[in-house]
Amino acid sequence: MPWGLWTSPPSSSSSSSSGERGGRDGAAAAAAAAAAAAAREPQPQPQPQRSGSRTPSSNNNPSINPDNADRWTWQRYLAPGSLGPSLAVTAAAFGLLGFYRAYLRRIPGTNYIAPAAFRTRSLLGKVTSVGDGDNFHLFHTPGGRLAGWGWLRAVPRERKLLKGRTIPVRIAGVDAPECAHFGRPAQPFSDDALAFLQSYIQGRRVRAYIYRRDQYDRVVATVYVRCGPFFFPRRDVGLEMLRRGLATTYEAKSGAEFGGDRMKKVYEAAEAAAKAKGRGMWSAEKGVSGSFFSRLATTKTLESPRAYKDRMKGLEKAAAAKK
Repeated sequence: MPWGLWTSPPSSSSSSSSGERGGRDGAAAAAAAAAAAAAREPQPQPQPQRSGSRTPSSNNNPSINPDNADRWTWQRYLAPGSLGPSLAVTAAAFGLLGFYRAYLRRIPGTNYIAPAAFRTRSLLGKVTSVGDGDNFHLFHTPGGRLAGWGWLRAVPRERKLLKGRTIPVRIAGVDAPECAHFGRPAQPFSDDALAFLQSYIQGRRVRAYIYRRDQYDRVVATVYVRCGPFFFPRRDVGLEMLRRGLATTYEAKSGAEFGGDRMKKVYEAAEAAAKAKGRGMWSAEKGVSGSFFSRLATTKTLESPRAYKDRMKGLEKAAAAKK
């Protein structure tokens, strides 16, 4: 077969090429006309973007509206990714507040002690005055030296500055000879007990394990003091008075507080040992002419502090009945 039969006729190819060129020229003309029309129309001016705001395209959360700052802030903190840290910060704040109220807030008086604190808490403070052989006033210093007491925060010394800011404490489990007050005469060895307690704890830091209030609005507590350097063991003040014969175990039928049956037995054993050795007030029963604290015994039958108070109450009732 001749080669010319497999090729397209020249006339047909030429007409097709001319049509294509004509179509391209028409499309180019239409595009040019559209561009000219668009150039004549006014173009919208771009709006200035506010600092810190997001464009709609960059806002992945459609619920956040940049135009409403308050709503955006709350929704940000309530978002799933931020809710956990927010709760942790809130819990930490409440925890610090509870710790402060329980351990670092200063208690200025007995009436400020919560009932739940009795038998569960202890008070660390400085003894500002000793009123009798078995009670004193405590200025509460929570946290001790770690909280700045003694080097950043000073304990007042003047009586007018201490008024209404101290806690009266009654030493639990012991009863010291009565000093002269309320028109009653002093009991033998009351001066010795008072002098010992003043020299032993006044001006020092003590820790009081509180149990309850008594009828005089004092805090009944077992009191410990550390007399030597920090590595010396602390000492039970009431127990030391019993060992020296300067107090008896508390003998009241009601309201006696020892801090537990074990401590009661320890106190009773210390009293029995001092009595057997004739120490302090027990020297009166031994017929000793003087005591270690230079107090002469006036009788050979000892009147305990409880018996003395009962006798004074009986005399006062009899005197009132005669009037």
